[in-house]
Amino acid sequence: MAGTVLAANPFVVRSHRSVEAVLLPLAQCCKGRKCWIWTEMNLLKLTGRTGPALLAGACVFAAIPAAAQDGPAAAQGATQDGNTLEDTDTGQSDADEVQVPPAISSASQTFEPAYFERFAPRNALDMVSQIPGFSIQGGGGNDGGRGLGQANENVLINGERIASKSDSAQNQLGRVPADKVVRIEILDGTALDIPGLTGQVANIVVNKSGLSGQFQWEGAIRTTEVDPEWYGGEISVSGSTGALDFTIALQNNNNRFGATGPIIIRDGAGNLIEETTQVFTGAFDVPRISGNFGYDFGADVVANLNVSWERSYFNRRLGETRRIVGGVDDFRENLRSGGTPEYEISGDISFPLGSGTLKLIGLESYDAELSDNIIIDTPADGSLPTGSRFTRSGGDGERIGRFEYGWAMLGGEWQLAGEAAFNRLERISGLFELAPDGTFSEIDFPEGTGGVTEDRYEASLSYSRSLTSKLALQATLAAEYSKIQQTGVAANSRSFQRPKGSLSLAWKPQDDLDISLEVLRQVGQLSFGDFLARVSLDDGNDDAGNNELVPDQSWGINLEINKALGALGSTTLSVEQRWIEDYIDVIPLANGGESRGNIPSAKTTSLDWNTTLRLDTLGLSGAQLDLEVELFSSAVRDPLTGLNREVSNANDRELAFDFRHDIPRSNFAYGAGLRYNHREPSFRLSEVRRDFEGPTFANVFVEHKDIFGLTVRAIYANILGGRERTIRTVFDGPRTDGQIAFIEDRNLRIGPIFRFSVSGNF
Repeated sequence: MAGTVLAANPFVVRSHRSVEAVLLPLAQCCKGRKCWIWTEMNLLKLTGRTGPALLAGACVFAAIPAAAQDGPAAAQGATQDGNTLEDTDTGQSDADEVQVPPAISSASQTFEPAYFERFAPRNALDMVSQIPGFSIQGGGGNDGGRGLGQANENVLINGERIASKSDSAQNQLGRVPADKVVRIEILDGTALDIPGLTGQVANIVVNKSGLSGQFQWEGAIRTTEVDPEWYGGEISVSGSTGALDFTIALQNNNNRFGATGPIIIRDGAGNLIEETTQVFTGAFDVPRISGNFGYDFGADVVANLNVSWERSYFNRRLGETRRIVGGVDDFRENLRSGGTPEYEISGDISFPLGSGTLKLIGLESYDAELSDNIIIDTPADGSLPTGSRFTRSGGDGERIGRFEYGWAMLGGEWQLAGEAAFNRLERISGLFELAPDGTFSEIDFPEGTGGVTEDRYEASLSYSRSLTSKLALQATLAAEYSKIQQTGVAANSRSFQRPKGSLSLAWKPQDDLDISLEVLRQVGQLSFGDFLARVSLDDGNDDAGNNELVPDQSWGINLEINKALGALGSTTLSVEQRWIEDYIDVIPLANGGESRGNIPSAKTTSLDWNTTLRLDTLGLSGAQLDLEVELFSSAVRDPLTGLNREVSNANDRELAFDFRHDIPRSNFAYGAGLRYNHREPSFRLSEVRRDFEGPTFANVFVEHKDIFGLTVRAIYANILGGRERTIRTVFDGPRTDGQIAFIEDRNLRIGPIFRFSVSGNF
């Protein structure tokens, strides 16, 4: 073998002629493109300049040892700088074919289907999950994002962002059969002409022709009083007919949960007040039907429509046998139920207009609300039971219209965008007390009933371009105007004008290293429920509601460094710094009581280190190790004490370890996982509490990829006995007085969990 050309657009030369004999014609062929030539000694990069310039030494030589040709099986199918290894029939034997160099660029990697063969993926999500150093971030799935805005989910399908808010990238990728994936490209978001994207972005290139389907059944069995899960999973059909592409899916999120164990309550001196045994069980089901449709009208006119409807069913029961020191023992029954429909309709159409392309986007969604919480205490001495009830009904909706006009000018890509969003919440709350005759009598609670609306308008101008062959820039200037109105006993109306935007740079100093830096100004999203009063019967806390609540704003800096480790894998380091204004937490109110409100400022710092190691080079063929470390620190001035503390309920330390071994020349795989997390306490006027699970969870799994054509997976989870914990200190008056009323320690056993799944295609 003397030479092979690897090119972004397929062009292959296998020849025993000298390199000089092919340089001149290749220079003409590669004009405006990037080409590579492999020889026995060197990898030559042709930049598309003229032949004489190449012969004068203007092309780039990258010396690579001949031994680097042979990479581990795990590296096959992954290529560098978006180039793929093409195979043409030239009469050469397979022995003459060159292997892809094992060192690959994390900023412009291309993963062919062959790379994933050892994992036997069923869908595109299975494939993306195995890409070294990459994880899906941001986007839909009811993440509470502010409107549609710019792209914030680091996944594209055929170069397009996902417009739906309720249907996440994970959901949509899970419905793309693996045999329809042409390739997966890992790009730097700043270098794209899609405003809002920075850092690593996965573009899944899909062939939507034909008709195919897939299904997955999921279940679980626990060792406590929790019912088994039998009805989870999804079935989907996707394909195309003429100019129409479609995907239709039916799924059910089936979850059974619970725990059992002691709750010990002591006074400030450590004396026992109450000893309780709790049995906690619950069930959650969300059957959902969805459809995604795309139509190509020709002449670069393309339209998409996404529709979904779901119905949630929820119930939870806490049974507590309480032994009260110096009092009457009793049995507490705590019941909570709910379940409402939700729908979303969204769509877009793009078409050429003038010198650019105009895209129109629309979305309408509504989520009804219905919940009921009842607590009844039945004394053991036969006296009358006492109890309370809290109900909520209503719903929240969102209506959005957006346009995006993009065009090329001044050496880059421009986008002018505008968005109008109309959000609404209607809520009716009821508070009741158990009467002696066993019925509930309503208590006056007008503060919990009312409505909130927000009309918001946003405009932005974005510019993206490559400054050099190694440096790209993206800049966005934006502003928004919003008007918030509240009805009910705390009626109020306010308006805001807020600037926002971002500036990001992507730098690729070498082929296996890329660095992105972003400076941004953001406006947060409010939860309209915080405007109205509510009651928590579980722990006896009340929120008075706050009609002066405003969205938080923040300045931020994001740094992401991606380093390819050759055949060994890749590593990614992300650092984020935020300076937040009007930070939202529970605050004391001027007229008494407490509610979620604004604290003048806060600061947060987070670090995420994600590494994938392919262990083939260490002698364990087919094995992969994924490691992730997350650290978080923060500072906010406590509104009660005036002292700095961590923000409430933050995960400040997380560690994740996942090992998978696909046994070569077999259909078996096995592995293990470990998770550790540490959570900071939350603060109220008269309470400090820390809620967490674990803190360590571990699991092992075994998988067979072909049992009558199906993939069968079994997981043994929580093998280290992670528990559900609450440690709550309640004060008699403000916590600044230091008078402890009681300390509650809830320590519940979750128990081992046996999970299974069966998936297949049709």
